Amino acid sequence: MDPLRRCVWVNGPVVVGAGPSGLAVAAGLKSRDVPFVILERADCIASLWQKRTYDRLKLHLPKQFCQLPGLPFPADYPEYPSRGQFIRYLEDYAENFGIEPRFNERVESAAYDEGCGFWRVTTTCAGSGGDGCGCEVEYICQWLVVATGENAEAVVPEIQGLVDFDGEVMHACDYKSGENFRGKKVLVVGCGNSGMEVSLDLCNHDAEPAMVVRNSVHVLPREILGKSTFELAMLMLKLLPLWFVDKILVLLAWLTIGNLEKLGIKRPSMGPLELKNTHGKTPVLDIGAMEKIKSREIKIVPGIQKLSSRRAEFVNGETLKIDAVIFATGYKSNVPTWLQVGNKKQTATNPLPPQSND
Repeated sequence: MDPLRRCVWVNGPVVVGAGPSGLAVAAGLKSRDVPFVILERADCIASLWQKRTYDRLKLHLPKQFCQLPGLPFPADYPEYPSRGQFIRYLEDYAENFGIEPRFNERVESAAYDEGCGFWRVTTTCAGSGGDGCGCEVEYICQWLVVATGENAEAVVPEIQGLVDFDGEVMHACDYKSGENFRGKKVLVVGCGNSGMEVSLDLCNHDAEPAMVVRNSVHVLPREILGKSTFELAMLMLKLLPLWFVDKILVLLAWLTIGNLEKLGIKRPSMGPLELKNTHGKTPVLDIGAMEKIKSREIKIVPGIQKLSSRRAEFVNGETLKIDAVIFATGYKSNVPTWLQVGNKKQTATNPLPPQSND
């Protein structure tokens, strides 16, 4: 047998991904004494949170809606835990349940073998961490749990002239703080939660952000009369139909935030909850960006026509001098590249919602 290839029988499920969903699944299996293996391509748990989030990030939902099964957040944590607090909570969660992922193992393929009735999951080990051998491992198991999240790979759109732009270009996953952008004109591409927060952070560090708003978007206040908008929506859904709750949310947003169209932001015709359910598009929960937009500290611009050396031209013909471009254009799942079902690569469904701001 090739010394760099080995086969491992797993007397239980193989769980792919050691983020919040993977940890929750692993804890459930552990509490029932079900053997399993949890694989993680990075060298830590919750790598999205640890390595690809900005410093000022906080949970947008109250902590009781974000805690994992079997272990609540510490009582002294605030209503909206910070990035660091959430990471510590996840690390404590893994330690509490004795979860030990196999780090630095990237899944290359996973296919169900009809002949033997088992899944064959092939991974490659990084040269450092994990086994430290750079070898290939094939896991054979009866069950496969895909918990890699919807935010595995950064999405960067193709824009004419991007290769000619000689300023700084990055994706929001590489953005940490606006400290390095003081006094600079920064074009933020994307108006989801990440785009709004990055723009707000740039403002707070005395940069001059312009945010591209190409499509319609729902913007809701994070809280209404001291109550979480998400919590309020969940309570209303117990008593009222979704379409009616959507109308109430849009009305409350209009009363608290105002008419967004005057600011260059159009609301979708479909309500925020229906849009999330049918298209997976998350509404923006405002934590201060709208005030900066109203005061023109964050400039709203339409879609980009093209970029040049230090200038952006928009679809309405206007141009803007810029020093940097930050793509807050979201992420995509990488599951279709490795999960095979019936000789076809397919998309898998997560057991828990992703921790995402886009």
